[in-house]
Amino acid sequence: MSHVKGGLVILNEMVNSLPPSEKKIAHYILNNPEESILLTSLALGEKSQTSSAAVIRLCKSLGFNGFQELKIRVAGDLQAQAVKGYRDIEPNEEYKDIIDKVTSNTIQTLKETMDIMNITNLKKAVATLLNAKSILFIGFGASHIAAKDAEQKFQRIDKHALALSDVHMAATSIANKGPEDVVVGISFSGKTSEVVKLLELAKHKNTKTISITKYGNTPLSNFSDIQLFTSAAKEATFRSGATSSRIAQLHIIDILFMCLASEEYDKTVEHLDETREAISFIKEDSIKAIRKNRQ
Repeated sequence: MSHVKGGLVILNEMVNSLPPSEKKIAHYILNNPEESILLTSLALGEKSQTSSAAVIRLCKSLGFNGFQELKIRVAGDLQAQAVKGYRDIEPNEEYKDIIDKVTSNTIQTLKETMDIMNITNLKKAVATLLNAKSILFIGFGASHIAAKDAEQKFQRIDKHALALSDVHMAATSIANKGPEDVVVGISFSGKTSEVVKLLELAKHKNTKTISITKYGNTPLSNFSDIQLFTSAAKEATFRSGATSSRIAQLHIIDILFMCLASEEYDKTVEHLDETREAISFIKEDSIKAIRKNRQ
């Protein structure tokens, strides 16, 4: 097992979408985590007034291999250092306190994204991107920021990468894709209709698909061959700014890039050196032109 934490994070996110019996078990674990990790599935079923079969179904709904993995992940959460959780700002608040809260929220987001990372899926995603003829990143709104960041990073290491936020342009691009290409859909909710439809189109073209969403079974993840998940924790009131979700998406892009770079280390260093030299060349010419105009 790659990670031994993230159980409580995933339970918090999934609890409201679970069937009634599984929801009762999830609430019991969230309210009594220390006790729950010491129980058998039968005992937990009795404590939550459900059944051991419902406990097993819950583990399956959460994407775990079984009850043992759930207990290990929750135990890992309990052993981890306590954090303050997501905190909202107040009217006319001191800037020092705002700095503290924003920083705390960012740390919490990165920690939880790490805790729920599936290494097997990450390896599949990296292998798919390594062998891709072309890579299309799709995101709208704040998610487009992560898509553009990915485009810039992957282009610097000689990958044929493009980020699009125009639906018609994206559909046109996907129309000419095939099994050797990859489409990456980015949406925090996993429900952005345009991204979902574009990944569905990619599936029709037998193009490989990767999704980056919050944890859970979403329309977008259903159309992706490989699912990567960001922190699923509830954000504060100012979620309209997509602060924590944006940080988590950028974190996933950075992880993908670094893993890919590690797999092709020598080639990556060579490409990065070449791009730095190209940028320096442009800057030198620009400086010369400016000086000439001033004379």
